[in-house]
Amino acid sequence: MPPHLSADRPAAQPPSRGTVDALISQTRALRGEVDAVRREAPADEEDAQGRWQRALCNLALHQLNDLDAHLAQLRDGPTELPVPPEATAAPRTAPAAPPHGSLLSRVGSAEWNLLTDEASWSGEFYQILGRDAAAPPLTLDELPSLVLDEDRTMLTAMVTDCLIDAKPIDGEFRIVRPDGGVRTVHIMGEPVLDADGSTASMWAVLRDVSELRRSQRTVGETRESLQRQRHVARTEHRLAVELQEAVLPPWRGSLRFPRTGPRALDVAAHYLPSSSSALIGGNWYDALELPDGETLLSVGDLTGHGVTVTSGMAMLLGALRGMSVAGTQPGQLLSWLNQLLDATVQPALGSAVCCRYVPATRTLSWAQAGHPAPLLYRDGTGRALSAPDGVLLGATSGAVYGQAEESLRVGDLLLLHTEGLVPRRTAAPDPEETGSQEGARAVQRLLDLAPRFGEARTAQDCIRMVVEEFGGTEREDDACVLIARIGS
Repeated sequence: MPPHLSADRPAAQPPSRGTVDALISQTRALRGEVDAVRREAPADEEDAQGRWQRALCNLALHQLNDLDAHLAQLRDGPTELPVPPEATAAPRTAPAAPPHGSLLSRVGSAEWNLLTDEASWSGEFYQILGRDAAAPPLTLDELPSLVLDEDRTMLTAMVTDCLIDAKPIDGEFRIVRPDGGVRTVHIMGEPVLDADGSTASMWAVLRDVSELRRSQRTVGETRESLQRQRHVARTEHRLAVELQEAVLPPWRGSLRFPRTGPRALDVAAHYLPSSSSALIGGNWYDALELPDGETLLSVGDLTGHGVTVTSGMAMLLGALRGMSVAGTQPGQLLSWLNQLLDATVQPALGSAVCCRYVPATRTLSWAQAGHPAPLLYRDGTGRALSAPDGVLLGATSGAVYGQAEESLRVGDLLLLHTEGLVPRRTAAPDPEETGSQEGARAVQRLLDLAPRFGEARTAQDCIRMVVEEFGGTEREDDACVLIARIGS
């Protein structure tokens, strides 16, 4: 016979009240610390990581609440002990309802005497099952009537194994209370053997674990949701990167256009990802030699991040190249791009600057749509070109874009960039500084590179200088920079 089933085993000594009080104090202190962590978790429902943290904290709090209640019950004893079989005829009083917020009703005990066919339940046992404490306790044969149909076979098998094979009971099932509520309970029990080793009675402890299981389901569902979102984000990032790499020019160093002969442009560009978002944005740069020997230079930015924005950028860049090859001038080109963006299913805003360089006359024709003007560096100094009129792409239907011209010289250097290249807040914000003043200060940082550019041999050397100066800066958006140097 297993030792734990011995009929004459000595009674276990209960822990001292001081020991239990110390455990209760430790449990409550830990519960307070967990609750503080839960309150600090992000409350944004769109934040999957924050929901995951709160769900785990709620689960831990349920566990600690139960532990606190169990320790208190161990210290104080149950609200009503099981009624001994010989006292079943005595009048029974309903146990007092537990105080608001108390968890003591979550654990109850019961015993079924197989020799007298009598049962005794604690007050907590009645409360868990939602039954009137004045009613007689159910027999083991009647107990399955409270259980959901799909769980009834499991309970019957556990009770049978306990009574016939003296196996301990340990399992969960769902009960239906008289008010129609469904609760999940965990039962643990064992047979009580008589002197000859046969089962004389069965003793059990019942615990209401409904809230605990609900919290565990929440944690599981949140974890699965977080995993799905991470998978979607990784997939979206990979697709956006592949799309961006497929669309942007494949070169990463200097590019010379062979057809322009001695007046070739020396072109280099660089893409700087955002430091605050793992998703690819809608920034682009482009340099394309046109059939008539002229050159298209452009940079732009479609607002937002992700596959949708990257695909929109690809659409705009494809349209820009196609219309440029057909001979469209920059002002008209931006008007048609605006019309194209205005007609898309998902509204979006974008900015762009488009330049057409004629090597025969070293003339630059350009237009802009709500975008920083190109910077021109000459003889060790730099300045921003005077911008023609042009609103953001997608901002209004039927927008008209002005066009400007600039005569260039041998050795001149053009710098095109998107707005995120130089973050405006480079120091503590001045409350009296306007947005335009702040923007001018950001552009001036680029213009201050003029002396260094004058010493550079290639456009790629200039790009390295820009990246050294601004590449390590925390930026909220992606950025592009393109530099074109006018050859002799």
